[in-house]
Amino acid sequence: QRQLAESGGGLVHTGGSLTLSCVTSGFTSLNYHTVAWFRVAPGGPKESAQGVACVAPDGSTRYADSAKGRFTVSRDNTKRAGYLQMNNLKPEDTAVYYCGTAVVSCQQALGVERPYYGMDEWGKGTLVTVSS
Repeated sequence: QRQLAESGGGLVHTGGSLTLSCVTSGFTSLNYHTVAWFRVAPGGPKESAQGVACVAPDGSTRYADSAKGRFTVSRDNTKRAGYLQMNNLKPEDTAVYYCGTAVVSCQQALGVERPYYGMDEWGKGTLVTVSS
């Protein structure tokens, strides 16, 4: 059974940094899967999460406008894991962050109204709180 587990969330001050990790299990290979990050306000349903960043199997990346210039998405296929480096965090970044995987393009992963339904696997999320 394929599973994803996010970690690295926490409480930081405005301007701080965090690196989120998405560790997968049950995958024979992650080489053909896009790894994407999503977020939703605390207490909100996962189904309403919006795309933040995505890294395709070829290493190409895509970001939401809110993440450009501050967040860096990456992957390590040998470890079957994905990462989201977040710098210069703002209070509006406060959210539960989820990773998801699917054999889709980043355009397909992030460019839909309800990304939840386009991904095959989702983790349980990690909470990021940015204090002002």
